[in-house]
Amino acid sequence: MLLDSGPQIALFATDDRHHARFDGLVSELSKAGLRLMTTWPCVVEAAFLVDPPHRYELLRWIELGGAVVYPFAAHNLRDMVRWMRRYTETGKREMDFADASLCWLATQTGVTEIMTTDVADFSRYRLPDGRAFSLL
Repeated sequence: MLLDSGPQIALFATDDRHHARFDGLVSELSKAGLRLMTTWPCVVEAAFLVDPPHRYELLRWIELGGAVVYPFAAHNLRDMVRWMRRYTETGKREMDFADASLCWLATQTGVTEIMTTDVADFSRYRLPDGRAFSLL
């Protein structure tokens, strides 16, 4: 399952309004072998928005394998920039780099299930083959 920045923040910022939801979801799905996947732009965004000491806990969780962070090469930016331009020019809201990196990851892995708080945007995004994301 893909993991966006919002749920990363919610998991570690106990005062976040989504904390209980994502904490419970991760706990429940972990029993069934949940494997979370994300990208460095999402981790950076989440770490920036979470205050210490929760920031350090988030990064330690990543270090320990709480989520697999998929790297990408410079040439992969071409697809991400294309999506960012497409959704920014055709929508009322721009697509940010973290979202574009998750779209890229979905095309690489075939995984379309995503934990996100960004329901409005991920509901409108489509992969090159037309598939929509399944939001959790």
